[in-house]
Amino acid sequence: ILGDKGYQGINKIHKNSKIPFKKPPKKDLDKEQINFNKTLGKERIIIEHINRRLKIFQILSSRYRNRHKRFGLRLNLMHRIYNFEQKYNVLLLEIK
Repeated sequence: ILGDKGYQGINKIHKNSKIPFKKPPKKDLDKEQINFNKTLGKERIIIEHINRRLKIFQILSSRYRNRHKRFGLRLNLMHRIYNFEQKYNVLLLEIK
């Protein structure tokens, strides 16, 4: 599990989780900790961009008020639209 600084207690629940180091008061982080935070941020940013794109559909950013049986179907449809857009953008880049 990759988390941000808000998930400080997640290590107790999931042993394989990764969260960035917080800067101690009136101290600086080590170079190793800074490098770890940067690499973790580079891994997380991809997921954050996908979440942002899926929230455009408004199904993930607000309360779902329709039938719960169809939630999985609609979520699957959003993923397919997103994947189609990604493939289409890659094709456009290859043509140029």
